[in-house]
Amino acid sequence: MSYLLRSAALTNYVEVARSVGLDPYFQLSAAGINRSALLDPDTMIPAEAVGRLLEASAQAAAVEGFGLRMAENRELSNLGPLGFVVREQPTLRKALESMAHYLRLHNEAIYMRIEETEGLSVIRQDIVGGFPGLVRQATELVLGVLYRMLSMILGANWKPRGICFTHDAPVSLTMHERVFGAPVEFNQDFDGIVCLTSDLDATIPTYDPVMAHLVRRYLDSMLVQSNETMSDKVRKLVIALLPSGACSVEQLAQQLGLDRRTVHRHLAQSGESYSSIVDTVRVELVMRYVERRDRPLSEVATLLGFSSLSAFSRWFNGRFGCSVSAWRSGKGQRSGGADEAFA
Repeated sequence: MSYLLRSAALTNYVEVARSVGLDPYFQLSAAGINRSALLDPDTMIPAEAVGRLLEASAQAAAVEGFGLRMAENRELSNLGPLGFVVREQPTLRKALESMAHYLRLHNEAIYMRIEETEGLSVIRQDIVGGFPGLVRQATELVLGVLYRMLSMILGANWKPRGICFTHDAPVSLTMHERVFGAPVEFNQDFDGIVCLTSDLDATIPTYDPVMAHLVRRYLDSMLVQSNETMSDKVRKLVIALLPSGACSVEQLAQQLGLDRRTVHRHLAQSGESYSSIVDTVRVELVMRYVERRDRPLSEVATLLGFSSLSAFSRWFNGRFGCSVSAWRSGKGQRSGGADEAFA
C-alpha cells in the first residue's frame, strides 16, 4: 500500500541540496515530487517518493549524512499540530505517548513505541513500508528530528545513552557527532534512541492543561477522519513484535483491545489474514537484513520472528526460490521474490 506523509518532511531540503551543489528542483522532479509540495507543509505526498529523493540526493552529492543535514535545524513547529500536542504535555513520557498516538497524521510510514528495561528506555522508530534501498537517509532524518525534539524539551545539557541504527556506519562520523553529540552505534537490531527511563518523567515547563485539551480534541477529530484500517494497525504491531518472538494473533488482539475473532473478521473483510500480513512484512524486512553480508543468518532469523535458522531457511527458499547464500552471491533465481515483491 502507499503511505503518505506531510510535505513538512521536506523542510530545509532546498537549502541543504543547494549547499552540497545540487539543483533541488531537478532532484524533486526526478523523484516524482511536484515542487508545489514545498509551498504547503500540510500537503500529503508519498513516503516512498521522499525516501527516493533523499537517497538520490545523498548519492548525487556524495554526502552520506544528507538526512542529518536536513534534521539539524528542525523545530517543533515543523511537526505542525503534532508539535503542539508534544509541547502541551505534563511529562516527556506523556509527550512521547501522544506523539506515537497521533504520528500517522504527520507520517503514515513511521511507527513509534517505547520499550523499557532495567532503568533504560528505547524510543524506537520503524519504517513500515518496504521501500528497499530507500530507508537510510529517511531513518537518519527521523531520528535526527526526534533527538532535536527531545533536546528542546529536556534542555541542551541532556544527552541520551546512545543512538542506534540498523544500517552500516558511514565512512565519516563527523556529521553524526555534530548532530547527536552522543555515542552512535550501527548494525544494531533497531533504529532508535536509548535514554534513562527516569528521563521520561521529566516535566515539560510549557504544559498548559487547557491548551492540551484543545489540541487533543482537534487531533482526535482528525484521527476520526483518517482511514487507518485494521490491516494497517496489525501491520505496525507485527513489525514491532516479530523480533521479540512473541508475535501472535492473540498478542496482537490484546494490544488492540479486541478478541482474535474480531481481528480475523476485520482482516477478512479486506481480503487479508494475520498470516498473509506476517509474510508480507517478512518479505519487506528480509532484504534489508540479508543485503548486509556481515549479519549472521541466525540473527536475521530472530529478527524476522522465526524459532530457528532452519525454519527461516525453509521460508526463504520457498518464498524466493533459492537459499540466502545463493541470493547473496547473485546466483539465485529471484522471480516471484524480491524484485516482484517490491515492484
